[in-house]
Amino acid sequence: MWDPRQYRRFADERGRPFTDLLARVGAQDPRLVVDLGCGPGELTATLAERWPGATVVGVDSSAAMIEAARDGRLADGGLGDGGLGDGGLGDGGPGGGRLSFVLGDVRDWEPAAPADVLVANAVLQWVPGQLEALARWAGLLADGGWLAVQAPGNFDQPGHVIMRELASCARWRPLLDGVVLNRQAEDPGDYLDLLAAAGCEVDAWETTYLHVLHGDNPVLEWYKGTGLRPVIDALPPDQADEFVAEYGARVREAYPARPHGTVLPFRRVFVVGRRG
Repeated sequence: MWDPRQYRRFADERGRPFTDLLARVGAQDPRLVVDLGCGPGELTATLAERWPGATVVGVDSSAAMIEAARDGRLADGGLGDGGLGDGGLGDGGPGGGRLSFVLGDVRDWEPAAPADVLVANAVLQWVPGQLEALARWAGLLADGGWLAVQAPGNFDQPGHVIMRELASCARWRPLLDGVVLNRQAEDPGDYLDLLAAAGCEVDAWETTYLHVLHGDNPVLEWYKGTGLRPVIDALPPDQADEFVAEYGARVREAYPARPHGTVLPFRRVFVVGRRG
């Protein structure tokens, strides 16, 4: 189960790619904005702030994340749920009907109307058949609509290599057989070709961030909020603790602390398409 509190520990670092992604979206006055894989909802709320005339819907398959997003919206004074239910259009009136969060699988969830902006930030890597999913999302756009996607591309970095090595060793393989670990982005050129073939104007690029993290073994804490979740969920608590301890010891060596913090290089792939 996803843990919103653990995920939020590095909110600034996780939010920066979202900001960089949205900077390339030129929608002026969208009516419906959808955030696929919205997580705990803070970034989704920024979409409502950017486009005050839009209905904004956040979708996530984690009940814990949706609960956290809804609680956060209410605690902040919210923008109302407006009876959006499964993705319909609210009234968009002041103080109500503009921001909602719904439980759904991004692989098959559909809005009740074509989306003017569809954002999928750090979710595509969890989806089997990425290219098929991306093509389906492009089909959910209104004419002139924008699709903005960001996904990690750091599968070759120690954090993931160590995780895969441990999961496949004699101690853990029998217990983790069939557990699907975090997938990664495809080549950005593949995304570009697919969306161009779907009739979109496309902008694709990649960036490697050098996150300077603080605290005791912060890279372990980072992955406890994301990549380690399938392992933690698959094992009984005592065995999960054992796996995490072994992983943490190896990660501490791979990412040594420096006087200014622990540096986590993190490559991410971006693609923005506008349906012509």
